[in-house]
Amino acid sequence: MTKWALIKKNRGLYLLLLPAVVLVLLFAYLPMYGVVIAFKDYRGFLGITGSPWADPLFRHFTRFFSSFQFGNIIRNTLFISFYNLIVMVPLPIFLALIINQMRLKTYKRIFQTITYLPYFISTVVVVGMLLIILSPGAGLIGNFYRLFGRQAPNLMGSANLFSSIYVWSGVWQNTGWDSIIYLAALSAVDPGLYEAAVIDGANRWQKIWKIDFPMLLPTACILLILRAGHIMNIGFEKIYLMQNSLNITTSEVISTYVYRIGILGAQYSFSAAINLFNTVINLILLLSVNYFSRKFSETSLW
Repeated sequence: MTKWALIKKNRGLYLLLLPAVVLVLLFAYLPMYGVVIAFKDYRGFLGITGSPWADPLFRHFTRFFSSFQFGNIIRNTLFISFYNLIVMVPLPIFLALIINQMRLKTYKRIFQTITYLPYFISTVVVVGMLLIILSPGAGLIGNFYRLFGRQAPNLMGSANLFSSIYVWSGVWQNTGWDSIIYLAALSAVDPGLYEAAVIDGANRWQKIWKIDFPMLLPTACILLILRAGHIMNIGFEKIYLMQNSLNITTSEVISTYVYRIGILGAQYSFSAAINLFNTVINLILLLSVNYFSRKFSETSLW
């Protein structure tokens, strides 16, 4: 059967797919034309096509690279991103292995529900909870310190603690939800493997190490590759809400800097150049991690 005959045979499925393809083209690919403003001196009243080209063409990029904030912004972005990556890759795997070993279904469901629920809490609410709990005045930490007659530190204003507060509050919010995909992978394990392991005298830890963990590795590799493509993209909303004048030295990342420059400062070409640089770096990281994953583990996106 030829390719076109196969498409004709399954035309109903392709028709179902068509709306999604149109949406992706309209909202993902068509707007990519606007990236040319990174190479122009964009003026809103002139539009993209009417705005003059930058002279020299890469002026906005060189301006960013030579900026005194460049090193600090890149360093903050990479540090928080890698910190989050190191913590958030193994913990969902560990949680999935724990849940998979639970035998009492009622207890297992309660435990899963408790770990999943924080994911559905709005980021704004999570940051509000952090402000209330860590407040040195009326917060939980402040009251605890006053029990011992001491002044509580301003944890949300600490530049050194910002990344840890950001990452570990994310662990509380997202670990349970991220473990779902690993639980799905564990559900595909052939029960006969466990029976064979029991016959061979394997204990629970040996079954986890020899059966469960190898089954999770391909899934973990795929998710690691996907995360590598977002290393330079740290969620804007949470960091911006946690940011203040005291922790700005370690909390200013590319996404918040682009917001201040592009939206508040109306420097659209400059902010577009920063975002384009950010996207190119993410693409290079994605391709590199995918290549090494395919070479050493035979697991890759393509």
